[in-house]
Amino acid sequence: MLTQIDFALLNAIQGLRCPLLDFLMPLITYLGSGGAIWIITAVTALFFKKTRRAGAAVGIALIAGLFLSTILLKGLVARERPFNTDGALISSASLIIGAPSGRFSFPSGHALSSFSSAAAIFMYHRKAGAAAFILAALISFSRLYLYVHFPTDVVAGMLFGVFLGAASSWTVNKIWEKINERKRSKGKLPDSTE
Repeated sequence: MLTQIDFALLNAIQGLRCPLLDFLMPLITYLGSGGAIWIITAVTALFFKKTRRAGAAVGIALIAGLFLSTILLKGLVARERPFNTDGALISSASLIIGAPSGRFSFPSGHALSSFSSAAAIFMYHRKAGAAAFILAALISFSRLYLYVHFPTDVVAGMLFGVFLGAASSWTVNKIWEKINERKRSKGKLPDSTE
């Protein structure tokens, strides 16, 4: 029944198909491939004191997401991608992009990495985080438009991602506190410094 609902939503999205979106959606999805845009964001943020904690949190979230999604859940759940499932409207031969290298669909790694990164950024910088959430939503939607994930794959990736982003921010804050405590105990920081 869940697969039927998934297909109903996924096939309805195919009603949006047009040349402009057929051009834009692959570009948007490639931004999230391998977490590329988020890795670049994390590395860049690490170079600046003001954004260093956000960069560290994004990095931790991405690593945790890789283990959770690619290494653990995808193989454990072993859900076929929509185009390889009975009842598919689109086959692998008629995809706009090439079939993804990973066979399994749940959860969406693009959605997980995008929403974990956006959530981590949002914890430190609200405006940049809001922009990151918009990009994360576009990347996630592109996976549905391109028929490579079911809606529940994307929703699960979003939920796991937000959790990992918040957890990684909490972890980074705790590490930062410990580092600053050590610096204060050695007299390298005044007591009021965060």
